[in-house]
This record gives sequence, C-alpha cells and structure tokens, in this order.
Amino acid sequence: MQKDTLVFDLINQELERQRNGIELIASENFTSLQVMQAMGTVPTNKYAEGYPGKRYYGGCEIVDQIEQLAIDRLKKIFNASWANVQPHSGAQANTAVFVACLKPGDKILGLDLSMGGHLTHGSPANFSGKNYVALHYGVKKDTGLVDYDQLESIARKEKPKMIICGASAYSRDWDYARIRAVADEIGALVLADIAHPAGLIAKGLLNDPFDHCHIVTSTTHKTLRGPRGGIIMVRHDFENPFGIKDPKGNTRTITSLLDLAVFPGIQGGPLEHVIAAKAVSFGEILTDDFLAYGKQILTNAQAMAKSFVNRGYDLISQGTDNHLMLIDLRNKNLTGKKAQETLDKAHITLNKNAVPFDDKSPFVTSGIRVGVPAITTRGMKESDMETVVGLIDKVLMNADDENIIRSVKGDVQAFMKKFPLYPELG
Repeated sequence: MQKDTLVFDLINQELERQRNGIELIASENFTSLQVMQAMGTVPTNKYAEGYPGKRYYGGCEIVDQIEQLAIDRLKKIFNASWANVQPHSGAQANTAVFVACLKPGDKILGLDLSMGGHLTHGSPANFSGKNYVALHYGVKKDTGLVDYDQLESIARKEKPKMIICGASAYSRDWDYARIRAVADEIGALVLADIAHPAGLIAKGLLNDPFDHCHIVTSTTHKTLRGPRGGIIMVRHDFENPFGIKDPKGNTRTITSLLDLAVFPGIQGGPLEHVIAAKAVSFGEILTDDFLAYGKQILTNAQAMAKSFVNRGYDLISQGTDNHLMLIDLRNKNLTGKKAQETLDKAHITLNKNAVPFDDKSPFVTSGIRVGVPAITTRGMKESDMETVVGLIDKVLMNADDENIIRSVKGDVQAFMKKFPLYPELG
C-alpha cells in the first residue's frame, strides 16, 4: 500500500509546531508517548456496541477487558462507585446526563458562557440552550468570583431541575457544598463538570465535588493528560428523583439511566482504541509522579499569575486557585483577538476569551485565557514562568513591530529546546 505522504508530512509539521512553541491553551496538554501508542492500535478495528459483558457483537472478549480496566482505574482515581468511559468528548458526556435526567423544556441553571461557563451549560447556540430552558448565574463584578447569592436566588425563584457547576474560564475553586444545599432545598440535581481541574481534583489538590454533586463529568485531556474524550462518574447511586423511566417504562437508578443515555441514547459503537488510551492515562494518574505533576501545575500557575500582576496585567479575581488565569487586556489597549493573533506569530499559543461584563463581541473579546498544564508537562518550573511571561509581554507591548515579534519567535524556539517533546519520535 502506498504511504500517504501528504497526510504524514502534515502530521510531522504539527509535531514541529508543538515542539517549537509555548503551548498555553488551558484546555490542551501533551499525552505520554504510551497514551498515543495505545490510541493507534488494533482496537480501532473492533465494533463493541454495548458494555463489557453485554455487547451486541461477538469477539469482544478482549476489548471488554480493556474497557473494564479503564472503568476500574477511573473509579479508583475518584473513589467513585460507577463510571462510564465511552463518551467521545466532554460535550457528549454532558449531553448524556441531560438525556438521562431531564425532559425537553426542563429548567437548568449554569454559569453564563460570558462569565466563564461552557457551551453545554445552557448556551443558546448549543443543544443545552435549545432543548432546555436555560437560566444563568454569573460572577461578581468587583471580585470576579462566582456569585453564589445570585445562584441561590435564581434557584429558589425558578426551581430548575438541574444546577450545573464548573467552567471553561474560571480560575477559582468551587463551593460544591453550598450549591448542593440549595439544590436539596428545591429538589434539584447537581452536575459538576470538572473538565478543566479534574487532574488536580484527582490528587486532592482542589475541593472534591463527588460527595456534594450527584453526577460528575469531565474530559480526559486537559489536566488529566489523557487522550481526547469524555467520562461520567457517580460516587453514590440513587433513584432518579424526577420519575424519568427507561424506554420500557421502568424506573431505574441514575447510573443505569446514564448508561442507557450514552448507548443507545446518543452514541453507537465506542472508540475502544481511545478507551485503551484512557486506561493507560488513568494508570499514570494513580502514580505518585502525577501528584508531583499536579503540585507543580499549581506552583507554576501561582508564579505566572504573580509575574503578570507585577507587569500591570489585570487578572480576573486577582489570581488563580487552579491551572489557568483569565486576563482582561483593556488596560493594555489590546483586544483578545489582537493578542492571540500577534502571539501566534511568535509561536506562543493561547486563546482569546471573553471576560466578565465584556464590552466586545465573542469574536473579538477583551481578554485572553492562559494555562500551564502543557508547559508543566514539558518540564518547566516556577522560575521559567518569569521567562514565559516576559516573552508574552514583549510581544504584546510591541504588537505592531514585526521585527520584535520575529526576534521573540527566535527566542521562543531557542528556549523550548531546553524542554524536548517526544524525542523518541526523531
């Protein structure tokens, strides 16, 4: 068979892009080599609709063991009683929770997208905002912290069937116990979407949502440092409180309904090669090395935040508890779009992001989101954060000077040679 040189040449170009640049997108990370190797293996050839021991196809005895291993390791990581590792993404995991627990037209309450929330938490452009009545809470203007008073007020008035906590651009920890208290008062479910901080939660470095939230979803990349995918977990199983029944009219526990919602509800055959890679990454998370990695993420984030503040940047909530920070660039007379595009020229990658109470469109934005998981994976320590912020600042303060930007690009490439990425790939 003729090798597809066009595709593999592009893949090699992407490898070089990743090697030469500073990756600061908070939702990205670098998997281990063995995670990538597992993903490119023969389970990709196997159809396995259903669940271990209950498949619709024959020949699943090996992939059953692979998927069960992923489930068992994930349950151990989070001390969960049940887990589903089949969702193709975090959005699919959230979709399954909605399908299992809600009826179209039910009310949901989540963090507003413009305040750091996620599309699947009720954005009008998303299924969650189209199929359900989406209500939103925000953050306080003076502190940038979640407005729990507003959350409680809306919850008591509107009585949503589900309260969603979690975010895609929020740098502080969550008060899960307070959210559960108001949910119990009004008879609502609590969904924690921990896609961003999951790796830190896994090692006890941030608040544990499991005893306070009925259902927890996450991606498997980001701080979990696995392949791209989604997961759903429950620590304490329970009867569905809203009388939702399965297709045969039977009342089931929530975990049974969640399994049915993933398959056959919203997905067909699972990606068993990706599940194999998930199992590998879950094994890595169970090690002491991953605890050291999580601690370094927090140390690096604190050092980076301090360096930005020292240079006069306006950090939302004045800092961070986790792996990311949100920066309002209006005091620097820059838009998020301009910052992202200019930094790209210097091989520094991050994303434009709306800030709370933004006066610019989502396609322009007033801010940027910065995260440290990927550069921490590459071996950077807190002392390197000053260098990284210095390079960012030099570009942003000379955003129209192509000579300076070109010079910084060379500095970035030289700097990143100290932190080799996948040297085994040649």
